[in-house]
Amino acid sequence: MQAVFNVALPVFGIMFAGYMSGRLGLLGESASQALNNFVYYFALPPLLFLSMAQVPLEQIFNWPYLAAYTGGVLAVFAMAMIAGLMLFPGRPALHCMQGMAATFSNTGYMGVPLFIAAFGEQMLLPALIATVYNGALVVGVMVVLIELDMKAGSRPLLILRGVAVAIAKNPLVMSTAIGILFSAWQIAVPVPIENFSKILGAAAGPAALFSMGLFLYGKPMTAGLGEVGIMTFLKLIVQPLITWWLAVPVMNLDPFWAASAVIMAALPTGGLAFVLSLRYGIYTQRMSGTILMSTVLSVVTVSFVLVYFGIE
Repeated sequence: MQAVFNVALPVFGIMFAGYMSGRLGLLGESASQALNNFVYYFALPPLLFLSMAQVPLEQIFNWPYLAAYTGGVLAVFAMAMIAGLMLFPGRPALHCMQGMAATFSNTGYMGVPLFIAAFGEQMLLPALIATVYNGALVVGVMVVLIELDMKAGSRPLLILRGVAVAIAKNPLVMSTAIGILFSAWQIAVPVPIENFSKILGAAAGPAALFSMGLFLYGKPMTAGLGEVGIMTFLKLIVQPLITWWLAVPVMNLDPFWAASAVIMAALPTGGLAFVLSLRYGIYTQRMSGTILMSTVLSVVTVSFVLVYFGIE
C-alpha cells in the first residue's frame, strides 16, 4: 500500500489540482490548450531527446518489451472492434476509434510523470519508448485507417504521403529520432544543450498532469454510457492482464521491463485519442467519456498494479 501513498496519490493529486483549477476558473478558458501545447511542443521533446541520446541503442529497441506491449494492444483492439461490430454498429472509422479508446494509453501525460515518481528520471526509458510508440506508430496507423474510410475512392498513396509528412513533423518523433542518432553515433550531448533539456524537460511531468486535469473538467460522460463502460473495462482490466500474461509467463521479461509493460498498459485512455476524434468529428462524446471514466477508475487499477509489482 505504500506505493499508493508515495506514487499514485501525488500523481493523481496533481491531476485533481488541475481539475479544480478548471472548475474554479482560475486560469481562464484557454489555459488547458495553452498548457497542453507547452507540454507537447516544448517540455516533452527535450526530455525525449536527452533520454534517448544518453542510453545505449540496444536498450532503446527492447524488442521483448515492445512485443509484450504490442500484443496487449492488438488483442484488445480486436476485442473492441468485435464488440463494436456486434453491439454498436457503424462505419469502419468509428470502429477504429472504439479500438483506440480501449487501447491508447496515456503514456506521455501520465506515464512519464508516474515513472518519474516511482523510479526516478534515470529509469524513464520504458515510458518514453511507449510514448513514442503511441505518438508515432499507433496514431499514424489510426490516421491511415480513418483516412482510408473517410476518403474511400481517393488515391491511397496520396493519403499515405500526407500521413507520413504529418508524422515526420511531429515534435515527439523528431526529438526522439535526433536522440537515437546521438546514441547510435555515440555523440556526447554538449553541456549547454544537456542542461537546457534537463531544465525544460523537468517541467513535462507536473505540467502534463495538471494539463490532463484541466482537460477533464467539463467533459461529458453521459453519451453512450454502456459503450464507454465496455471500452473502459477493456482498457483498465483486459489490456494489462493480457500484457502481464505475455510479459511474465510467456516471455519471462526482466522484472523491471515486465512491470513497465503492464503499467503502461494499465494507464487510462490518453487525451490524444480525443484530439484525433475531434479532428475527424467521430466518436467525440464517447471518447471524452472513456477518457474521463478510465482516468477516474485508474486511481484504483494503477495503484493495484504498483502494489502488485512491489513498487514503493
